[in-house]
Amino acid sequence: MRVFIGGVMQASNPGKGIVDQSYRRQIAAAFKARWPDVEVTDPFSLHPNSVEYDDTAAKETLFAMLHLAACSDLVIAYVPTASMGTALEMYAAYQAGVPVITISPLATNWVVIALSRRIFPDLASFLVALAAAESPLTLV
Repeated sequence: MRVFIGGVMQASNPGKGIVDQSYRRQIAAAFKARWPDVEVTDPFSLHPNSVEYDDTAAKETLFAMLHLAACSDLVIAYVPTASMGTALEMYAAYQAGVPVITISPLATNWVVIALSRRIFPDLASFLVALAAAESPLTLV
């Protein structure tokens, strides 16, 4: 089982700042604690300095992450605020038939509604559901 963690990195920041990424560790740790054999793909762990990439490397990385999302078994999308990169990952997964679970208060956002099989309003409610799930796909 391959789980891809998509989520906001730069948000609407016009500069190179990155929002708090601790949600990624929490989600990955919860999956690994519950199902040790789950393979978690975290783009930020793979590319922690991506905001410093030149345009060519940024483009290659973006498309590589879209491919990883589309090749996963499950995508978890953390979007407390709009995220263009996460929306692309969600869409790539959706197009490939990969279920997308979204953690977001943006429950009336068309992208969130259209691409998500299930929406949790916040990380806490998602983690509670994950702890009670029989398997990762029963979260869907």
